Amino acid sequence: MLLLDPRATAEGARLTIHDVVGSTNAEALALARQGERGPLWIVAERQTAGRGRRGRTWVSQRGNLFATLLLTIFAPAERRPQLSLVAALAVYDAVLAIAPRLAPRMGIKWPNDLLLDGAKFAGILVEAADEHAAAIGIGINCISHPAGTNYPATDLAAAGVLASPIMLVPPLSLNMMLRLAQWNGGEGFSIIRADWLARAAAIGKEIRLRMEDRELCGCLETLDGSGGLVLRLPDGHAETITAADVLIAG
Repeated sequence: MLLLDPRATAEGARLTIHDVVGSTNAEALALARQGERGPLWIVAERQTAGRGRRGRTWVSQRGNLFATLLLTIFAPAERRPQLSLVAALAVYDAVLAIAPRLAPRMGIKWPNDLLLDGAKFAGILVEAADEHAAAIGIGINCISHPAGTNYPATDLAAAGVLASPIMLVPPLSLNMMLRLAQWNGGEGFSIIRADWLARAAAIGKEIRLRMEDRELCGCLETLDGSGGLVLRLPDGHAETITAADVLIAG
């Protein structure tokens, strides 16, 4: 039976489970428009219109995890993008809770893709419902992954890990609660930043950034104090990027 961690439930988190939805994020945003403020976890066995960042399709086969946390966030607008980094750490923590041996093989690709042996197995989409409500959508490839993706993909089963939504939701609900408390509306971002950097997939490596109007190549140096990516360009100058697709050199 799929349940939240009792400690998350004790803090007021609730859970709804669906067989099929268009997307768990869309469901959360619709509930927010009706006045729901969470914290509410929405989990579906399958999505027919799952989506990722920049409007991409998220392939949603049964056996993988599709979940969204709808919650109220009281934080300045400039700090809300940090939720992506917070959520990435929570997913990282949750996966290690059931498979600690994966630690040397895992990393986070800025801002919030989870990598295993250099291939993506989990992604996050944070969307604002209104001034204070946000939907944190999470997809984790447990037993299958799509082929022919722009960035290499994998799943936990391919890495030899037995995982299922039933196994992942309890530690995910707990670790999301803990990381959100740590972040504290942005007041604790220095801790989030340090923990994210310690788990980053490409610090000190050559990367390529794809933006809507240009591409940049350089060395991923660090994150700035707001969560932006600091790229050291070939000419020695540093540039801070707030939105881009990251490709890591092999």
